[in-house]
Amino acid sequence: MDTKVILSFHPNIVAHKNILCAGRMPNDEDQRAIQKAEAIILSQGCHEAVYRLCRKHCAHVFPNYDARFDFPGKLGQTRLFQKVGAPFPRTYPFETVSAYEEHARQNARKCPVGFPCVFKSDWGGEGEGVFLLNTPEDLEQALEGAKRAEQSGQKGFLLQTYIPSGGRSLRVVVIGDQVFSYWRVQKDPSKFLTNIKAGAVIDHASDPGLQQAGRAAVRDFCSKTGINLAGFDLLFSQDEKTPMPLFLEINYFFGRQGLGGSLRYYELVEKAVKVWLGTLGLSL
Repeated sequence: MDTKVILSFHPNIVAHKNILCAGRMPNDEDQRAIQKAEAIILSQGCHEAVYRLCRKHCAHVFPNYDARFDFPGKLGQTRLFQKVGAPFPRTYPFETVSAYEEHARQNARKCPVGFPCVFKSDWGGEGEGVFLLNTPEDLEQALEGAKRAEQSGQKGFLLQTYIPSGGRSLRVVVIGDQVFSYWRVQKDPSKFLTNIKAGAVIDHASDPGLQQAGRAAVRDFCSKTGINLAGFDLLFSQDEKTPMPLFLEINYFFGRQGLGGSLRYYELVEKAVKVWLGTLGLSL
């Protein structure tokens, strides 16, 4: 096999050699191909074990999911934000409810960041497991839910300062060296979440200066972490005269509506892969 062979596990990107192993681990033949590949292209939903195997044997893997698997979940992302020095709302992570109760000592209903605050489960994405807490009773209810989740193996949550953002968040999408941004605006004041599933609408045009600041912050973050395929959620406080972008979450699976749909997304990924390969002196 040519030492410059490009191997693709991506169902939509044709390379010198293609392997589809959705739902299974690479077999012996697949592993030999991995070991000989000069560059490897993986799908967005690749399993961690497949990614680790490819990274072990090949220096050039797209996408770069080191941060995704080294800092998993919202608790892991909090550690990553701290490590990189990225600004984010004041956050208290807890591995279990008992860890929170130990932190709270005598008053298990006390919120370390005050009310209102935001409760986020370590698992889930695009708003799943995220709640606005306005009272100690809300916190108690959220903790009871966390206890039930722990019984099914879903552990970990964080409490985060509530940032008034005018009912909108900035989504910044990174696909290779391409960076896109748009607002997700919640028109219903009774709803806290600003994702599309919760009824938010997409706004590409408003506040271009803030969008530029958000894209610049994400570019800097990615230059430090190697992330090249993800959707970042940022907030700008409406209480600040000149607000800075605050990192909320990294979504490695993200909606494509704001990019123009799935077909457009796959076109952007293919373009990103070709540019990435070009930097390595390779081509499909």
